[in-house]
Amino acid sequence: MQERQIDIVIIGSGSAGLNAMAQARAAGRSFVLINGGAPGTTCARIGCMPSKVMIHIAEEYYRRTHFGQFGIDGHDGLSLDLTEAMKHVQELRDGFVQGVVSRSTDKLPDDVFIQDYARFIEPTLVEAAGQRFRARAVVIATGSTPIVPAPWRQFGDRVITTDEVFELPDLPASMAIIGMGTIGLELGQSLARMGVAVTGFDQIERIAGIADPEVNRVAIELMRAEFPIHLGAPAALAEAGDRIRVTAGEHEVMVDKVLSSIGRAPMVEGLGLEVLGLPLDARGVPPFDPATMQVGHLPVFLSGDVTGERQVLHEAADEGKIAGYNAAHVDQPPARFKRKTPFYVNFCDPNIIAVGARFDQIDTERAAVSEVSFATVGRARAMGAGRGVLRVYADKASGRLLGAEMIAPRGEHLGHLLAWSIEQGMTVGEVLRMPFYHPVIEGALKAALSDLYAKIDAKNPGPVIEVAPAAD
Repeated sequence: MQERQIDIVIIGSGSAGLNAMAQARAAGRSFVLINGGAPGTTCARIGCMPSKVMIHIAEEYYRRTHFGQFGIDGHDGLSLDLTEAMKHVQELRDGFVQGVVSRSTDKLPDDVFIQDYARFIEPTLVEAAGQRFRARAVVIATGSTPIVPAPWRQFGDRVITTDEVFELPDLPASMAIIGMGTIGLELGQSLARMGVAVTGFDQIERIAGIADPEVNRVAIELMRAEFPIHLGAPAALAEAGDRIRVTAGEHEVMVDKVLSSIGRAPMVEGLGLEVLGLPLDARGVPPFDPATMQVGHLPVFLSGDVTGERQVLHEAADEGKIAGYNAAHVDQPPARFKRKTPFYVNFCDPNIIAVGARFDQIDTERAAVSEVSFATVGRARAMGAGRGVLRVYADKASGRLLGAEMIAPRGEHLGHLLAWSIEQGMTVGEVLRMPFYHPVIEGALKAALSDLYAKIDAKNPGPVIEVAPAAD
């Protein structure tokens, strides 16, 4: 088979692959973009975007349950047309996907965008669509795939994943969601608010990946107020006529469908990564440097969800840029990049946020912890959303912010403020000298920082904590 010489082979046309392609273009390198399956990013097709449409529908419908306390009548007569709701999700999802492909792969010629599954023959020789590409560097950005245990596959389309849930023309009367991580919790709450009898299961005692025990306790309490959640025992599935019996410990439920939300595995099957000559971990992923995305000392780079680590879009985009840059400059030592402050958002209501160091990563002897309940925050109470808790961590000696976890109304915005502050290496005192309007949700952050300031050694110069002295 004839080999085609190319500077960079990029495998995968999702967020990471497209960002790697942009770096190849910027450096003037020749490239091919090989993609197995449907084009379009995971975010647009089956991830963050369609899920947010469903979450928004569910939240708008759920608002009717609060109308009475505001003196708004007629809410008891509101109903939700599930078929129309799912049609709306699918129409917007299709628009998101089309927006991505129309700006990217649709503009590529057929000899540059290769629609097929790739396979390594050698570390720099890749085969796809009956062609072989000899590259100076390769970027692997194949993404991830939902995990479905083999015994569950016997139930056919009664066990679904996020790959299928947004394709449903209608919603089932009942559903078990196994896995109360970010996706499982978001969809579980949304489906319950839309009228599905949802039951959640997870074999661990935490939800949404929360590390802080107090945030986890409050989150479980708030989520259980909306649908049953059974934790601490693995779930087992069994036939029950045309339904499925789900059991976990002492709990049992009969459902029409099961959503498997127990995680995503790196999509490496069939890639032939064994030819790289490096040990592969239990997920089939080779060792790589997160500062360069380089695999061992090879001219091969990983990026995005295939790493199995920071599986969120902004991280995938950054990794695509890092991998793409180093692949485009493979004749030089790989450039090392500083990774951004870890930041995770669960869009359930209230939002669940983790930013910076997690509770199980801080030294509790050297760190100070502050806590604020949103039941005491005026803006949250005025919104009828006085639920949740914010916990912020700082180094006692230097006063530098370390991290935070929360379940909070509009927590996505608080999370950004904290992520930016931690990224800049700011201290508690420095953030307290930023402007805080009143009354806003950010008042909770100011209250937490004020409490934290009393527990740290580093103090602001000047007689007033929140106001810097004027320059002479």
